[in-house]
Amino acid sequence: MQEIRKSTKLDNVLYDIRGPILDEAERLEEEGYSILKLHIGNPAPFGFNAPDDLLHDVVVNLKDAQGYSNSRGLYSARKAVYQYYQYRQFPDVDIDDIFIGNGVSELITMTMQALLDNGDEILIPAPDYPLWTASVNLAGGRSVHYRCDEQADWQPDLDDLESKITDRTKGVVLINPNNPTGAVYSRDLVERFVRIAERHGLIIFADEIYDQVLYDDEVCHSPAAMTEDTLVLTYSGLSKNFLAAGFRCGWLVLTGYKDTAGDFIEGLNMLANMRLCSNVPAQLGVQAALGASLGGYTESAKLLAPGGRLNDQRNLAYEMVSSIPGLSVVRPRGAFYLFPRIDTEKFGISSDERFVLDFLKKEHTLVVQGSGFNWPEQDHFRIVFLPDIEQLKAALEGLGRFLADYRQNR
Repeated sequence: MQEIRKSTKLDNVLYDIRGPILDEAERLEEEGYSILKLHIGNPAPFGFNAPDDLLHDVVVNLKDAQGYSNSRGLYSARKAVYQYYQYRQFPDVDIDDIFIGNGVSELITMTMQALLDNGDEILIPAPDYPLWTASVNLAGGRSVHYRCDEQADWQPDLDDLESKITDRTKGVVLINPNNPTGAVYSRDLVERFVRIAERHGLIIFADEIYDQVLYDDEVCHSPAAMTEDTLVLTYSGLSKNFLAAGFRCGWLVLTGYKDTAGDFIEGLNMLANMRLCSNVPAQLGVQAALGASLGGYTESAKLLAPGGRLNDQRNLAYEMVSSIPGLSVVRPRGAFYLFPRIDTEKFGISSDERFVLDFLKKEHTLVVQGSGFNWPEQDHFRIVFLPDIEQLKAALEGLGRFLADYRQNR
């Protein structure tokens, strides 16, 4: 019998957040071990709940969610998104240029399928959220990674970015607040980023899924609020800001210079029509969620403020990781993650994947290797700080214990 093989379109697709190391974690669970999963930003398993108003709107209107919605999304959900970004001073927001999707993940994939021909290039940060690279490659494009500078709090190296623009470059991705580093970008940097995109006629893809998960009075500065001269696609949703990851509800907003983008937008509409619509029950929660944001209060605001649970866990994780010999880390200003640097010489590390696998087997804690985020060296890993203080403290004590006598290549 002829072997049935996966499509060659998947040859350059990587998504190690749910890859071979997770498979090993699940095997260990089947053997009876308890695994602490610090590999993914999933708030619910750690006791975080979506806002009551969001849940209430879904429940009381559920009977109205039995049929398909408009392929772009429920009007009430899109109107709420429209009002939110008007408040954020996005120019030329139009309800017809808002798409609701099954999470931002689906919308990123749709965007790349609608835009890219074989060989077209998209500039993506390194490290990145790997779905971006995977979606570009799956669509037949080529991911070109520009460096973010750890010595400058993981700010993008704009000189490196601009040096990698070619005649095949269609657009550039900005992930802010950043996953996996937790960096939040200054207004000056975002403005310079926008000017580069304008100068070269590039589409800006602004991944802002964590735009309200901010610490220390940080602000998410949006490219879409800074330009009318190039096309900007802004992505966000319920998963992180509103602690409703399982609802799979995200949105895409097109702003800026749309005059030459009609054919591309038609492609987005075609793909939205082909999947009929995103799940309707989750869309019922958008109005309540964004209404709370416009009112200046969200459930997560308490968690992020000094003395709030997320803020305290961020501080503990940063302090404990920083105190482990052989590790260093930039203090995160947003999101749920640390991206520590490992002294590879001290620990004899030549494979970050083997490092996280060894840690999993010894301490039964699951993290993700830095190369899983398209970081080119073997010297980083990402850890989630969503567990409560006691659980997080125990996990990081385990990390220190593991590293105390770890040598990969002895």
